[in-house]
Amino acid sequence: MLKIFKSSASADVVTFEENAKQILYAIGKDVTTAQGIITVEQLPDAISKIKAGIASDKLIPVHLKSPEEEAESGQDVSFSQRALPFLELLESSLEEKIPITWGDYP
Repeated sequence: MLKIFKSSASADVVTFEENAKQILYAIGKDVTTAQGIITVEQLPDAISKIKAGIASDKLIPVHLKSPEEEAESGQDVSFSQRALPFLELLESSLEEKIPITWGDYP
């Protein structure tokens, strides 16, 4: 299942449900709800939390496999790589003072 984060301040961000839950958990939202909103008032805190998550993620080695094992299994994508488009959405929405909604991708 896919989740979509929408704001008229920027392009939509579409993620797999598992990745959306990681992002929602990082900003303190209920990961069990099918849809929700990040209000304009909540945006600064969400930005701070995502930036902290990205910073701490970069301190953790992403790959513990040899290059050969990595090539066979495909490259892992870290939280920081997945969260960057969402961070851009948060920052654009704050600048324009527009909330973000999320829900299932149609």
